[in-house]
Amino acid sequence: MPVSGRRFIVILILGTLALGVGGWFAYRAFVTRRVFHETDRLARVLALESTSRVADVGAGNGAYAFELASRIVSKGHVFATEIDEDAVRALSAKAAAAGFHHVTVLLAAENSTNLPSNCCDAAFLRGVYHHITKPAETIASLRNALRPGGRVAIIDFEPSWFLSTFFPVRGVPANRGGHGVPSSVAISELEQAGFTLIDRVDNWTGGQYCLVFRKPESSPVRP
Repeated sequence: MPVSGRRFIVILILGTLALGVGGWFAYRAFVTRRVFHETDRLARVLALESTSRVADVGAGNGAYAFELASRIVSKGHVFATEIDEDAVRALSAKAAAAGFHHVTVLLAAENSTNLPSNCCDAAFLRGVYHHITKPAETIASLRNALRPGGRVAIIDFEPSWFLSTFFPVRGVPANRGGHGVPSSVAISELEQAGFTLIDRVDNWTGGQYCLVFRKPESSPVRP
C-alpha cells in the first residue's frame, strides 16, 4: 500500500477515535448538567433545605442522591435505597469514596423501602414507580418513613405502545400498561394511602411527569 494510503487510514482511525472520545465527554457533560438542573427542580418541589432529610428510593447509580448530598442537603441526610445487592455495594463504595458521611445506603425489598420509621422530610422515586411490583405495600412503608407533612415526588412517564410492546415490565400490576405508569393510576394509589396531591408538573425533565404529594400532618397510619 502506498504511504499516502497508509497515512489516510491512520488519519481516519485517529479521527474516528477522536470523535468517539469527544462524543463520550460531550454526553457525560450533558448528563452532568441534566442531573444538576433536575436536582434543583427536585429541591424546589420537595421544599428541601440544607438540613433536610431526604430519600432517593431506587437510587440507581446514585447520581441524584450524591448531588443532593453535595449541594442541597449538605447539613442534612440522604437515604439511598436499591433492591439489588450489587447496586447497594456500589453505592456504599461511592459514598465512602466521596466522604459522604451523611449518606445512608439501604437494601430495599419487593414490598418495602426498608427506610426507618419517621426518618425523612421528603422522598422521591425517579423512573422507579412503574417497576414496583407491590405498590400498596411499598407506599405504606414510604408513608411510614415520612414525617408528618413530609413530601414525596413520583417522577415517571405514561406508557407508550413501543416500550410496552417491545420492553414490557414483568411482574407489575396490569394497570401499568406494560411499561410506564399512567399518572392517574399513580395519583389514585397514593391518595388511597392517605397522601394529598399538592403539585403536578407535566413537562418534567426527559418528557416525564412529576407528581408531588404530602403526608397529612397528623393521622393514624393506614394498614
